[in-house]
Amino acid sequence: MLDQGAPPHQSSRTAPASPGPFARLMRRKPVERLVAEGGQGEGGSLRRSLGLWQLTMISIGATLGTGIFVVLGEAVPKAGPAVTLSFVIAGLTALFSALSYAELAGTIPVAGSSYSYAYATMGELIAWICGWCLVLEYGVSVAAVAVGWGEYLNELLDGTIGVTIPSALSAPPGDGGVFNLPALVVVLLAMAFLLGGARESARANTIMVAVKIAALVLFCAIGVQGLRSGNYENFMPMGMAGVSAAGATLFFSYIGFDAASTAGEEAKNAQRDLPRAIMLSLVIVTALYVLVAAVAVGAKPWQRFGDSEAALAQIMREVTGQSFWGTLLAFCAVIAIASVVLTVLYGQTRILFAMSRDGLVPKVFSKVHPKTGTPRANTVIVSLFCGVLAAAIPLGQLADATSIGTLFAFGLVNIAVVVLRRTRPEMPRTFRVPLSPVLPAVGFGLCVWMMGSLSAVTWVVFGVWMAVGLVVYFLYGHRRSRLASPAPSEK
Repeated sequence: MLDQGAPPHQSSRTAPASPGPFARLMRRKPVERLVAEGGQGEGGSLRRSLGLWQLTMISIGATLGTGIFVVLGEAVPKAGPAVTLSFVIAGLTALFSALSYAELAGTIPVAGSSYSYAYATMGELIAWICGWCLVLEYGVSVAAVAVGWGEYLNELLDGTIGVTIPSALSAPPGDGGVFNLPALVVVLLAMAFLLGGARESARANTIMVAVKIAALVLFCAIGVQGLRSGNYENFMPMGMAGVSAAGATLFFSYIGFDAASTAGEEAKNAQRDLPRAIMLSLVIVTALYVLVAAVAVGAKPWQRFGDSEAALAQIMREVTGQSFWGTLLAFCAVIAIASVVLTVLYGQTRILFAMSRDGLVPKVFSKVHPKTGTPRANTVIVSLFCGVLAAAIPLGQLADATSIGTLFAFGLVNIAVVVLRRTRPEMPRTFRVPLSPVLPAVGFGLCVWMMGSLSAVTWVVFGVWMAVGLVVYFLYGHRRSRLASPAPSEK
């Protein structure tokens, strides 16, 4: 009953008050709205064409190759023969995070990966920070991988036609070059595949994944013949600090397993297949990494690993005494690294697609071409940015910067799975993290520990990147967010 004594104008006080500044920063996007908007872009929709096999190959394609073909040469001088332990530590860190990814991917099957998971659980500001880290993780890692591609391309050219690309055009500034042309070329080739459509890109990636798995198996079969027990002596020359430092660098090699989660809006049965693809790909990749690393450090003294980023091809040549096997491995590495560039570039475009649909980045990133069902403008812009970055920045700096961004995003995913369990316990889940919240807490702790193993320079770069991201958010994303004008059903 109305209070007859109250002035008539006071009835307006029943209208909901405008949320304060902090509330606007912490506004969350309902899971139901995230899922309902799945696949919808500006002017068209993404096409659901990917099954379990294609999703698993996307994860393997984005993961397998980078660490073992390229970053191994960077990590061995830090850990010595104990680099095999570094791979195990990095793999375990990835595993705990993969469990959380698998649960959230099956519960919230959308394109934004951990950005979308954070938006549904921890609010817009945290989601933006996570998305900004993913830009670092995916976009910069494309460039980092492309840098190493030129090394193997030169190995292949030298072994086939006896000609190599001059250092000025095959290495970035700071590494003896002026402009890394091969790095730019491989990114543009990946862009051409992606513009053809998700299904066509997945087919090409599956072929490339098969080639690189065969190459690594061949390396182990031949490299084992050159094993020398003396190469395993002084197994941990830099101590545990060296092992953890190498592990932090090698974590860069595991970022691909979450690439399947970026395909949530193009999967035929996302809730069933995404968790399976994530876990299956991580197991396969970790096993191959540890096996190949053990053979590599047994066949070549660890002190000699810093002289080339094409270490596996050199080992094949040294063990056999013939250039053919090294050339063959270089050919397979060229294919393998191109596969990583393709799938990681795919993941970056889909994350920006989701952020654009939410209004946090310009609409051009969510425009879908009606004929191919792909975000064409998004793909071109991201490819050109990554290509130029790859041509101008040294590999080591890129790999470490990517690792810290990845670890930060993974840590947030471990928190998100616990938050969603508490806030939405009734939601159906096709996969559940066992022993939650214990295992997510362990995953978060491992991410923090490995971040602490990275250099001070990497932390400075990360801090600057985060500061720039916050400026962009408050000047653009915060004011243009679609949650600032919620859907009618949510008012």
